[in-house]
Amino acid sequence: MSDDLLRRIQVHGSVPAHIAVIMDGNGRWAKGRALPRPLGHHAGMRAVREVIQGCLDARVGVLSLFAFSQENWQRPAGEIGALMRLLEEYIARELGNLREKGVTVRILGDIERLAPGARNAVERVMAETAGGGELALNLCISYSSRAEIARAARLLADEVAAGRLEPADIDEQAVARRLYTAPWPDPDLLIRTSGEMRISNFLLWQLAYAELYVTPVLWPDFTRRHLFEAILEFQRRDRRFGRVTA
Repeated sequence: MSDDLLRRIQVHGSVPAHIAVIMDGNGRWAKGRALPRPLGHHAGMRAVREVIQGCLDARVGVLSLFAFSQENWQRPAGEIGALMRLLEEYIARELGNLREKGVTVRILGDIERLAPGARNAVERVMAETAGGGELALNLCISYSSRAEIARAARLLADEVAAGRLEPADIDEQAVARRLYTAPWPDPDLLIRTSGEMRISNFLLWQLAYAELYVTPVLWPDFTRRHLFEAILEFQRRDRRFGRVTA
């Protein structure tokens, strides 16, 4: 089934250069099975693996996954601890596979807030996957888009104060160059699982012209087939960027 969808994607033309995903529904997946919430997050690891492989198969260049927001630090300490251990487990398990497949991993967010073990793990995965040319994988961890934009404003203010930049030279490109995502194009497609109709403080600047695709599928149940369905829907969209087509 997924192979047939992939062939249809290849026939229909261009794929998104950059896909962003809000991975939602782990808790509800666990609740529906009378399981502790951390087990829902653990089940979501399989979906991460599926989507990475799907992007490699479809020749998507950049994948950004919203894994843990700054607002998530308000969750119970036990759940946060389980998430940090899961991050370490994921990196230990997948590092070799990511490196072998040419996936370069970057962490976007305030990693200083991570537990020492988790911080060491993310620094290791970034160092050991650097240079992979098949897929840029951005894991947004301890991430807030408003905080990212405020950080860009501070960087600009510091450069103006130091005399390296004129206020008149601050434009959209100047802001974009100081965002975490500066090395990559803005997302073409945003996928949100679990049916929620929110952006949730994720890539607010970068999603200005992204196509939105919301699916009721809970994240642990999301597969390559679901990813390919989203890409096919993207290929059917008429992207005008504010212009009128002839």
